[in-house]
Amino acid sequence: MMSMIEEKVLATEAEQADRPSNKQKPRQQRREKRDVHGWIALDKPVGMTSTHAVSIIKRLFSAKRVGHAGTLDPLASGCLPIALGEATKTVPYVMDGRKRYIFTVRFGEERDTDDAEGRVVATSELRPTDEEIRALLPRFTGTIEQVPPRYSAIKIEGERAYDLARDGAEVVLEARPVEIHSLMLIERPDADHAVFAAECGKGTYVRSIARDMGRALGVCGHVSALRRAEVGPFRADELIPLEELEALCHRAASGEGSYAGLLLPVETALDDIPALAVNRSDAARLQRGQAVLMRGRDAPVVTGPVCVTTSGRLIAIADADHGEIVPRRVFNLAGIVGCSGREQGI
Repeated sequence: MMSMIEEKVLATEAEQADRPSNKQKPRQQRREKRDVHGWIALDKPVGMTSTHAVSIIKRLFSAKRVGHAGTLDPLASGCLPIALGEATKTVPYVMDGRKRYIFTVRFGEERDTDDAEGRVVATSELRPTDEEIRALLPRFTGTIEQVPPRYSAIKIEGERAYDLARDGAEVVLEARPVEIHSLMLIERPDADHAVFAAECGKGTYVRSIARDMGRALGVCGHVSALRRAEVGPFRADELIPLEELEALCHRAASGEGSYAGLLLPVETALDDIPALAVNRSDAARLQRGQAVLMRGRDAPVVTGPVCVTTSGRLIAIADADHGEIVPRRVFNLAGIVGCSGREQGI
């Protein structure tokens, strides 16, 4: 027979064996990824990278695929269109669209990054008048030749320009044509600063506009504040701050709202493409990647890219030519699909 002391020792050992070890971390339950399709027109805050913003959206929606339609610098705020699921197939159509910016130029200093984050490389005691600024603006509208900033994402022999610049390498970028549709002086808070509104095409750098205006005026300049107001079809009144989106997603997760109501539809990016409605039979063929031939009253009158739908549901982006519809991008919108607008309030 065991003594009372032996029984207590065995009981203590059994109790300790049943306890979880402090060294063992509890397993975190992985959230199952799901099919989510649509757009978020995020109002990105200053200080956040575009990549970080994408990772937050991916986590909030537990989405399988997420991407953005054009990098917005950490020092900039405003419109960052984020595509989820099948909407990622429409990203190129957004990136080709016009962009509208509100930005502030600080006169008297040129910096190596062409924004407030960089090192001062030139200074001037001169300050331009409003009249001198307005007289200069026509030189910066239309199709112009622009040298991108040394600290940019442009690749040089496979390396990003900003990586080379940070490593101390000499970065020489060639001028390239860009389109600036409009550029206006909208405010002059003081002699050191001027606020502008610009509408630009793809590939335009606002930092370069500020740098080049400063040089042309003989006063030096850099961007001290930058906000992207609109991108392509995504308007300023559709932007949603991150804090509001997080609150709405938490409400949806608790069953008090819907994720679909927070998303703009996939076809938001395709506003400039003519729509073509087809019957279910033709839709099924297109979704299998097969061309269809439409005759008579059903034949499209347009030639070129069309946005194909059936019963109001997006099916494909296709090319239309003399009644033949050839699918180029096919969409499978199974899962959570963005509605025509987003919910308001928390």
